Amino acid sequence: MKHNTMAILYATDQDSHLSDLAIHRTTASMPFGGRYRLIDFALSNLVSANITNIGIIAKNNYNSLMDHIRQGRDWDLNRKNGGISVYPPYVFNTTRDVFNSEVEALYTVRGFMLEASEEYVVIANTNIAFNIDFDKVEDFHIEKGADITVLTYKVEAPSSKKIVVTQDKNKRIKDMRLAVDGDKNALCDLNIYFVKKDLLISLVDKAYAYGCQDFERDILMKNLDELYIMSYEVKDYVAVIDRIDSYFKHSMDLLDPKVRESLFYSNSTILTKVKDSVPARYGNDAVVSNSIIADGCVIEGTVENSILFRSVRVGKGAVVRNSIVMEDSIIMDGATIDYTITDKDVIIKTDRHLSGHESYPMVVVKGKVI
Repeated sequence: MKHNTMAILYATDQDSHLSDLAIHRTTASMPFGGRYRLIDFALSNLVSANITNIGIIAKNNYNSLMDHIRQGRDWDLNRKNGGISVYPPYVFNTTRDVFNSEVEALYTVRGFMLEASEEYVVIANTNIAFNIDFDKVEDFHIEKGADITVLTYKVEAPSSKKIVVTQDKNKRIKDMRLAVDGDKNALCDLNIYFVKKDLLISLVDKAYAYGCQDFERDILMKNLDELYIMSYEVKDYVAVIDRIDSYFKHSMDLLDPKVRESLFYSNSTILTKVKDSVPARYGNDAVVSNSIIADGCVIEGTVENSILFRSVRVGKGAVVRNSIVMEDSIIMDGATIDYTITDKDVIIKTDRHLSGHESYPMVVVKGKVI
């Protein structure tokens, strides 16, 4: 893209059910894949397409997000013109009301959009791990003469929160509805949109004036007949993280080399905050198989089918199996965890045994000692 598109990212997914993992952080700063955060995927894809004027709408618990992105240097976004702008969670500075909907969130950055010189806007949730070529999205949008392009993807068995899209032979969206039991291999809204900036401002102003709150229901669905709303299907791997089970599933998918290649290297290289860490160290009795091990880890026990973030310690005789262990956690000698997600700075003491299930993994909150 020739510097003609800006982006607006939601730091918090309004419909997220990540419970214990989102107590201390926004969805955008959720750790993923050993050393990444979910927002890394949006930022890396945008920068790869020369979209370098990016506004992030924050709502709560965004200290970890600010620490992660800093001035955007790791994505080449620390620049005089454009770069990253983080907007606080208030609709009006006079009343200090916190926005409670997508429409209100977009209304808070109305000034940001008006001052920007770009013609188009990408709107995206940050609970999605993806690798999308936005140059191709722009080409599609212009070629089809679309007012709004909705990025879509196939879902084998969509939950009731998903929006199912019906399109005609020309990819124009004819219907959008909530998924119901029995929907299979449905084309669903990915919550990423490409739209002309002036049109977006007009739609948001009108929706806000009438007290509307939901972008999909009150803007997209109500304008299917009046606007030319197109579907751009993303056929590469995407991971929508909106529940604990989906976080666990998509994390475990990364153990497949084909998924890793598609997600991290297919269209653009996914960048993240650089940390100076020593390489992982393995003891004489360490046994590691089919796992992702980040820098700084010390492994003296057994790790199978698991993801270990930076500086995790696994003691002698300890077993980590089918689990996700986040940064600076310690699994002490003789401890065993299976189908477990431990947040940062967790300590599992000697000879403790924790076990969840593939469909319901156990979650240990940040800083907990067990």
